[in-house]
Amino acid sequence: MWSSGRRVLQDLLSQPAVRSFSMTPVQNTVVVERWWQVPLSKVGSPPRLNPRRHRVYKLVEDTKNLPKEKMELILTQTVPKLGGRGDTVFVKKSVGRNKLLPQGLAVYPSPDNKQMFAEELRLLREGKPEERVQTRTGLMTLEFLKRSHLKINKMPSDGFQVNKEVVCRQLLKKLGVVVPLHALSVPFESVKEVGDYWCEVKVNGIDSVRIPVSVVPYEDPSASNQRQLKAQKLQQEATNVSEPADEEEATANAVSDAAVETSAKANEDSVNEVSEASASAEASAATETEASTPTSEDTTAPPSNSPKKD
Repeated sequence: MWSSGRRVLQDLLSQPAVRSFSMTPVQNTVVVERWWQVPLSKVGSPPRLNPRRHRVYKLVEDTKNLPKEKMELILTQTVPKLGGRGDTVFVKKSVGRNKLLPQGLAVYPSPDNKQMFAEELRLLREGKPEERVQTRTGLMTLEFLKRSHLKINKMPSDGFQVNKEVVCRQLLKKLGVVVPLHALSVPFESVKEVGDYWCEVKVNGIDSVRIPVSVVPYEDPSASNQRQLKAQKLQQEATNVSEPADEEEATANAVSDAAVETSAKANEDSVNEVSEASASAEASAATETEASTPTSEDTTAPPSNSPKKD
């Protein structure tokens, strides 16, 4: 029984249609290397392996834990934080297979798709201005420029002036936006005075946005000047704090003076009332005295001039 089973297995392995198990590629491969090199041995002799040292290995490659390759796709619509129509993006396979491809937001980068979007991009750039559509990057640039304000420091040199070249350099330096000369228009040729101006930038030759430009006085960036400005600022803050304190003190003094005047007036009124009360009391006493004097005289018997009777 065992011999027949072994014979059948050998016949299956010997057939050309059946692939050997040793030829099957392994899905996950781990490559290791001995930490200590094995010394050379004589010809025909086995290598001399140390029982402990030559069993220590270091990892060279692990295909199971390698970073997964991203999927290349071409967007058919504008996807926030990813790109606009016609942009080639590299996303995770899970995002591409579960979101972008099922929802029709992207397609595979086949030669036909690449040619179609390249032709569309060419027509977008070379077509008529009224037929063009602003790209996603252009829309983001427009929104950024609408919120921007360009400030140019006036240099102390006599040859200082602001023209189109200077505005282009300042836009790149202050705002980080590259604006070619043909896409910039200013209402002046050159300006030297401090003031408020404006410039107009055309994005992709389609939409224009006006940016306010201010020429401000020169500020020395040295450390000594910064310390001086800081000291002036602190002094100004102290002055602003002392002014309300003086106002509060003046208000308190005015209130105290008013209270003193009110108390003095009240005391004067009380003294007048007391004096009036005493005067009225004295007048009433005198009246009572005068009224009582005739009464006493009437009750007293008048002297008799008649002669006494015997």
